[in-house]
Amino acid sequence: MKSPVARFARLLMVALLFTFGPARPAAAEDGSILRDSETELLFRDVSRPLIKAAGLDPNSVKVVLLNDPEINAFVATGQTVYIQTGLLVAADDVGQLQGVIAHELGHVAGGHSIRLQEGAKAATGISLATLVLGALALAAGAGDAGMAIMMAGQQAAMSKFLAFTRSQEATADAAAVKYLHGAGLSGKGMLDFFNKLQNQEYRLAIYAKDSYDRTHPLSSERVQALQQAFQSDPAWGKPVDPKLEARFERVKAKLIGFVDPKLATQKYPESNQTVPAHYARAYAYHLGGYPDKANSEADALLATDPHDPFFLELKGQILLEGGKPKEAIPPLREAVQRSGEMPLIAAMLGHALVATEDPKNFAEAKQILKVAVNRDNQDPFAWYQLGVIYDREGDDARAALATAERKNLEDDPKLALASAELAMKGIPPNTPDWLRAQDIAMVSKAQLANKKDRKERD
Repeated sequence: MKSPVARFARLLMVALLFTFGPARPAAAEDGSILRDSETELLFRDVSRPLIKAAGLDPNSVKVVLLNDPEINAFVATGQTVYIQTGLLVAADDVGQLQGVIAHELGHVAGGHSIRLQEGAKAATGISLATLVLGALALAAGAGDAGMAIMMAGQQAAMSKFLAFTRSQEATADAAAVKYLHGAGLSGKGMLDFFNKLQNQEYRLAIYAKDSYDRTHPLSSERVQALQQAFQSDPAWGKPVDPKLEARFERVKAKLIGFVDPKLATQKYPESNQTVPAHYARAYAYHLGGYPDKANSEADALLATDPHDPFFLELKGQILLEGGKPKEAIPPLREAVQRSGEMPLIAAMLGHALVATEDPKNFAEAKQILKVAVNRDNQDPFAWYQLGVIYDREGDDARAALATAERKNLEDDPKLALASAELAMKGIPPNTPDWLRAQDIAMVSKAQLANKKDRKERD
């Protein structure tokens, strides 16, 4: 059992991290990562020159989209940059998105997620010492003096922590200037985005729990320093890449249609016949339960380019989720071919083949899904569909392994462990599948043990 002082100190540290630290990766753990092939391809292409300029490995750094309406981006641990949907919707152009990514890469290269924990520990150390002194004063009957000591300690801890985070933000800004310069990109987008946030600062401070201005405190001095650095760069007047900008507008529009159908129909009325507008309305109508309208918008997109893999994917998705899996197969099959067999699109094709309930399609579905999970094993739905195929083939062991993979991705160690152990009973020992099941079992046991330890400590 922890003492009241120790418990209070721990709560203070949690409060410090929650209020001023970078957003936690819990959002990702809660399953709110949004996967979309076109969006992930855009993120890869806009970030790659910046990653290279930062001296990082493009194959190791990831930019991930989180379904969160707050305007924010952050680095948690490792080399993953999280962009929240609210920020992507708020960004006016691809240059602003690249500016944010450049700044976050500064945090990655600086190892700030790890050093932030060190700063929090140092701040909590100050607070813990004063908490102990305050508790002793309270015990001696000096109530006012004890509370004053505690409050002073908390203020000192907060000041130390804020100074630490401000230093990190300044370092990340300087890194962003360097990376944008190295990539030959203008810093105008980053500066415009920061100015935009400053204009919204009051509203964000009131309504947003985890907004960019809170996790990345903006000051006039900071923006002015960036302006001086960017305006002296030869790339300052360089416009954004028009092809990347067109792709950005498509991705932003489809995202709005997906996360906020009502806003999509307001922002992109039917009088707007551009590609982004058709995209936004197609998703809005599909999610709103208007299949005819959704199909009409998808057909309008295909009329502009009948072989665009992402238009074909959308058409197939509308048909598949509208209860027409057989009709969805041709556009999805072409989408897979023209996209270079992107795993997420391939998984949707596998789903359509399974959904036909025609045993003649199962062999093709199995092959497609196996290739999809080999290329990208982070898609729980692909594992689910592959498990369905194994189950229908009577291969209970590999169906259990597919379930173990899925539950491992969904952060369900209890079911992942049970499924992995079941798989190991039916798969020949020391084969690749058996070893994979063993790995999942070991990881799941460790997760369960850690959860048990945390529960006991609390």
